[in-house]
Amino acid sequence: MTEVTPPRRNTWQREAVRAALAQARGFVSAQQLHQELREAGSTIGLATVYRALAGLADAGEADSLQSPEGENLFRSCAMEGHHHHLICRRCGDTRELAASVVEEWSSRVGAKHGFSDIEHVVDLFGVCADCQRGTGS
Repeated sequence: MTEVTPPRRNTWQREAVRAALAQARGFVSAQQLHQELREAGSTIGLATVYRALAGLADAGEADSLQSPEGENLFRSCAMEGHHHHLICRRCGDTRELAASVVEEWSSRVGAKHGFSDIEHVVDLFGVCADCQRGTGS
């Protein structure tokens, strides 16, 4: 029997995190989001921000990834379903990518080795054109 997880309550804290994440440019850490909320006058705690972000990611309302430095980062995404990201290492500007070539490749590699139900995470990090020109934020 499959256990059904009840939906999370929409608390003011979760709504505050959702709204702050929607305003953020690119991926942000829980600490960055917490600091922004506190600077705006919120009394929300850091642990609550972490829980809210994890809940939003679990619900598919936010993407999460691990930065090259190993920090968990979050972003409110416009694309639904599985996708990838191209992220500027300097300013954090992010582009969402549908990459059918990656999907086809991962399925081929999995099948070649006798695997099925392949899942993967592919995020690309580089330097955007604005940062290359010195005009990035």
